[in-house]
Amino acid sequence: MINLKKGGRFNLKKDLPAPAGGSNVSGAGIVRFCVGCKWGKIKKKSMFIFDKEVDVDLDLSCVMFNDRHEMIDWIYSPCYNAKYLASYGYSKGKLVSAGGGLQHSGDDLAGGTDSSADNEIIQVDISKVNPDVSVIIFFLNYVDEDNNADFSKIPYASIRLFEGTPDKVETIHATYNVAADPAFKNTKSMIMGKLVKQNGQWAFDAIGDALKEDGLCETINKIKESYV
Repeated sequence: MINLKKGGRFNLKKDLPAPAGGSNVSGAGIVRFCVGCKWGKIKKKSMFIFDKEVDVDLDLSCVMFNDRHEMIDWIYSPCYNAKYLASYGYSKGKLVSAGGGLQHSGDDLAGGTDSSADNEIIQVDISKVNPDVSVIIFFLNYVDEDNNADFSKIPYASIRLFEGTPDKVETIHATYNVAADPAFKNTKSMIMGKLVKQNGQWAFDAIGDALKEDGLCETINKIKESYV
């Protein structure tokens, strides 16, 4: 098992052979895996004995690029305002990529009540990814109009890459405890990492960068500028 930290990389085929009886194609390394995000509701003081729980909306998304650095596919929530997206030249959100290589579990608008399960998950099957895609970048946005909102205030906010299924985690390879990292204080977006295809083989780069950009479109523009 390889547990990546920020700046680490592993080759999905060479570095990690498929486990016996696991979810991958024998001898082909990692083929199917999940990127998951978990977080809790924020507790605020109230006039009553118990603290009031406030819903938290985080969005796990990804964008896909070809060899010419052109964005050719995407996964982000269909709930984003069409006029907002159009003002930046982006299309309506969707939960499944072309060919079905990446599938999102759906938008969680509230957050959890415990830290035992991921709230949003993107399942990846490398064998079904559009052959024109050479870079896939995963990122996270905190959707809140409150200017004082940031990752550091959200209980157990974290993101991870793991083998298995949404119902069963087999091996975790990269994790980021967003709420515990001081770099994410006063920020509402982050780049988790990216899958890069070189000579027909895929590798995952763990990035873990906090961004000053707040919104989905602003984050995608920053990705185009600095991460492709």
